[in-house]
Amino acid sequence: MNNNNNLSQIYLDANATTPVLPQAANAAMSAMEHLFGNPSSSHITGLRAKNLMEQTRAKAKQIIGSANGKIIFTSGATEGIQTAILSALVSARTRLVSSSQQGEDFYLLYGATEHKAVPESLKHWNAILGINAKIIAIPVDRQGNLDHDFISKYAPKSLMICTMAVNNETGVYQDISRLEHTIRHANPDIFWMVDCVQALGKIALNLAQTSIDYAPFSGHKLYAPKGIGFVYIRENAPFTPVIAGGGQESGLRSGTENLPGMAAINVIFEQLIAEESCFADHKTLHTFRQQFTDTLKQAFPQIVFNHSFDNSVPTTLNFAIKGFSSKEIMDLFDAANIRVSSGSACSSKVTRSFVLDAMGLPAWQSESAIRLSFGPAMTQDEVNQACDRISSAANALTQSCMVLDSANMNDKTPLNGLVQLRSGASCTWIYVDAPSKQAFIIDPLPELTERLDTLLQCQQLTLVALIDTHGHADHISGRELLTLKRGITGHTDALGWPQTSLTFTENNQQFEYITVADKWLVKVPTPGHTADSISLLLCHPITGSQTLANNTLFAFCGDTILMGTLGRTNFESSSAKAMYASIELLSAVLAPQSLICPSHDYQHEFATHLTAECLRNTLLQQVIQGTISVDEFVSHKAKIDSQLNDQIGTEILCGALPAGSCHKVTPITEYSAASLDVALNTSKVKLIDIREPHEYALQHSLDSCENVPLTRLVQFMQQHQHDKRSEWVLVCRSGSRSLVAAQAMHRLGFTNVAHLKGGYALANAS
Repeated sequence: MNNNNNLSQIYLDANATTPVLPQAANAAMSAMEHLFGNPSSSHITGLRAKNLMEQTRAKAKQIIGSANGKIIFTSGATEGIQTAILSALVSARTRLVSSSQQGEDFYLLYGATEHKAVPESLKHWNAILGINAKIIAIPVDRQGNLDHDFISKYAPKSLMICTMAVNNETGVYQDISRLEHTIRHANPDIFWMVDCVQALGKIALNLAQTSIDYAPFSGHKLYAPKGIGFVYIRENAPFTPVIAGGGQESGLRSGTENLPGMAAINVIFEQLIAEESCFADHKTLHTFRQQFTDTLKQAFPQIVFNHSFDNSVPTTLNFAIKGFSSKEIMDLFDAANIRVSSGSACSSKVTRSFVLDAMGLPAWQSESAIRLSFGPAMTQDEVNQACDRISSAANALTQSCMVLDSANMNDKTPLNGLVQLRSGASCTWIYVDAPSKQAFIIDPLPELTERLDTLLQCQQLTLVALIDTHGHADHISGRELLTLKRGITGHTDALGWPQTSLTFTENNQQFEYITVADKWLVKVPTPGHTADSISLLLCHPITGSQTLANNTLFAFCGDTILMGTLGRTNFESSSAKAMYASIELLSAVLAPQSLICPSHDYQHEFATHLTAECLRNTLLQQVIQGTISVDEFVSHKAKIDSQLNDQIGTEILCGALPAGSCHKVTPITEYSAASLDVALNTSKVKLIDIREPHEYALQHSLDSCENVPLTRLVQFMQQHQHDKRSEWVLVCRSGSRSLVAAQAMHRLGFTNVAHLKGGYALANAS
């Protein structure tokens, strides 16, 4: 693919991993070429290899202040954690046996913000060794500090305590001296492991002056290659090898030593020790953090930092931006070739940071968290370049009207048609008529109020209607707040439907409607999910013998018909009997392939139509075909609703998926970059970039013939209802969004849709 990829990479995800320092890479290569001997061999080549290993060990001891403690080289932090926990628990079990005590009466403590490797390892070895102690998390306060009163209460009956020197998500560090006093005052004999992975090169360490028993470290977090690390074992602390075998590392860790890794990390140690180093000092790192902070505040005025700078290392910034999900900011930064990470594991669903949750931060901050991290090898030029790029990325948000640019209100590309915005599984729909600058909004979510208001201002739109399809059980409507912000006047009913509506009659049934530019928005009463449920049909004006079925563009059916299911009917105001009649009515006023836009999208399918739903929803099909009675429907519906788990996280589910409702997804054609190049040159393939406009503006393929953001995918499908056999190839940053979009389109009859596997990320790899 011919990609407009002229932005250099700016890497700000050092807490995940770091590039290998060139000097370290050269040392590793030299070791592979010249110091390739086995340190266990007694010939000269082996002795030279062993000398390198011992030099590296000596430097490690100097840097962490280990004195007489042992340094054992490992494959990385996870192995070091296993080594520490296994060693402590084997000894603890021996103590229990000798004193005839039961493990069930004791605790294993770990900090609530620890890396998941720690509690998972505790669970693993606790079970394997048959100790069966209770594993509990030590709470933290809003600043991320461990609860010392909790430790004082539980440590006397605990076998082991695991804490961390510096948190990997927030950079928060613990007061080791104060922590030691609390721990040892409560239990002088408890085994204590401190995860020092993020501490190396960022805070001063003098482990021999503490009673810390074990401390794992990792090389790749500080410019060494992956696969090399080490663990500190305090003098006289118990030790059990995780790996047995040939007796390497004095029998403490068998397996031929990783000499290239040691040669590389030896260079890192030299940089940490040297007075003249490529690593910035602490004062300079603080200056860098302040520059990043100032830039972020200017670029994103709604930014909130998720940790205090008073007790965190200067190389980590964890923040959230009000009104933006972490994925949206990740996608924005990635399009600008800036590498950061979300505060929690990547997922297609809304995810939370367990670290920020433990600190008691609001849910939106946890869900929207972004981590920006850098290492001590960062230079002033790199910081300047990164800050300039962050500013340009923020400016690109004006392309999507996600940020208001009051100085350039007239240079925006007019929005035209339907836009879908989401918060979790909940959907808000905005329809814009560009020529008249009129718009209406369906099911406004309160968390999207600022974004909706910004969009209306940015596009200079007149809001014709602001309507809910029903009273929502899982959230309050954003209608009141948005009405207040926009200064909207006029009489409406409880859902926002204007009282000045017009009427028309079809099949002896009267319907109300309002005009939006040259179209009608028709209100169809569809009780069932709730007593007040309505559907709203956007259609061309009905004249002569024309019908709603032939003229409807979009049907906003709330939670009556959802993807793969029907809305639940077990609320106090619900009625399955009424839903049966509503489904019959909708099947009469909608064409089989009229696009249905629901209030919730639990499966990332964007929209649906009756044809697609009947293929997988037998109950819906039976109602439409008249093969099930009302009483039978009510009975079946009750069984389906009984399967509901009312809460997933903090979200009330508005529909249960019947068994077998989600049919097997048809495999989507996947192109590689090479095969797509061939297709573009030899067939009628059309490339569609489905990223948002701000991403597209920052970087896109020169071959791309069209930008169709996911927020406007439903509009695109409606426009091409009679062109479903065209060969479209969808492309995005990583291939994940394009696959989801292609599957959704294929389900609705776009049989030749495909996507670029791996997206731009792999297409541009070299």
